[in-house]
Amino acid sequence: MAVLICGSLAFDTIMTFEGRFAEQILPDQLHILNVSFLVPGLRRDYGGCAGNIAYSLKLLGGEPVPMAMLGSDGADYLQRLASLGISTRCVGQVDDTYTAQAMIMTDRDNNQITAFHPGAMMQAHANRIDGSVPDIRVGIIAPDGRDAMIEHAAQFQAAGIPFVFDPGQGLPMFSGEELTRFVEQATWVTVNDYEGKMLCERTGLALGELSRKVQGLVVTLGGQGCEVWVDGVRTVVPPTPPAGIVDPTGCGDAWRGALLFGLERGWPLVQCAGLGNRLGALKIAARGPQNYTLDFDPAALVP
Repeated sequence: MAVLICGSLAFDTIMTFEGRFAEQILPDQLHILNVSFLVPGLRRDYGGCAGNIAYSLKLLGGEPVPMAMLGSDGADYLQRLASLGISTRCVGQVDDTYTAQAMIMTDRDNNQITAFHPGAMMQAHANRIDGSVPDIRVGIIAPDGRDAMIEHAAQFQAAGIPFVFDPGQGLPMFSGEELTRFVEQATWVTVNDYEGKMLCERTGLALGELSRKVQGLVVTLGGQGCEVWVDGVRTVVPPTPPAGIVDPTGCGDAWRGALLFGLERGWPLVQCAGLGNRLGALKIAARGPQNYTLDFDPAALVP
């Protein structure tokens, strides 16, 4: 069955700064910050968390259904999804704005500075999870328009569809009360280490306490793997060493796609997270969020 992926579709402009941000920004002068970075490397990719997650899940043999909104310039993205065999039945399009755009600059230490124009994403709540979206076994709330994240979580719950709450960079948009409601609606929660600290701070709950409200909570730790919390008990899932470190853009989304692949098949959460680490390692060794390939046969995967 299919996986419904609620999140953004965006065009990514990727810039490579050959120095270190820390050497260009004076901490004691942040109040008068005025800097410019020379970026010899520049490219444009298809991105957005819904598109990136769908790419990962499709590579593994899953059936992704992204639910997102494109703007007047979105025809190329629709063609891209179709060429990959990814359903566009839940992708809307509005003509009075642009598709979301991310401008991402990476330094030599893989630190990133991102500017994001939401564009059509802010109208993503016009897409609805109802009877017109059949055969969905599991879903995810990934970073999207604020209204869309709130409404889609409630719609998942009303439809009885288990889902992952992964607020990503959208987490700061929500109050502690709103985040607690998301957790109570969700089946699983995933955050990175920074987001996990913010989630705990805003809800007033420790990771162990949060994990007792859901079937499982995962904290990703980049190159250190991840932590899986189930009913207050923590399990460390080790990383998969990458062949090289080329581009971190989209690593988290590759991880999410693998997580959803396992959840849709009923795997234990630790095994889902382990596969996520494996996909993240493949992604970081390739440029762009949707250009990597598998180095194994997904048909041979077992939980």
